[in-house]
Amino acid sequence: MYSDAISDELRRVEAEVVQGERRLAEQEALTIDLKRQGLNHSQAEAELQLMREVQRQRQQERLRLLALLQP
Repeated sequence: MYSDAISDELRRVEAEVVQGERRLAEQEALTIDLKRQGLNHSQAEAELQLMREVQRQRQQERLRLLALLQP
């Protein structure tokens, strides 16, 4: 039962990681586009850094859950 709950949580976190990677790619593309156009990209860059940190935390959570499932 305990491992079922962990597996469920792991599936949720893995879905968030995949979705986060997609959003990161979109934000990176936006930041690059703003830079190329010579526009102010500081807000986009700040958002990108925040998104990277959140993604790093998601990945750490995924690793933690995987470790809990190891025999």
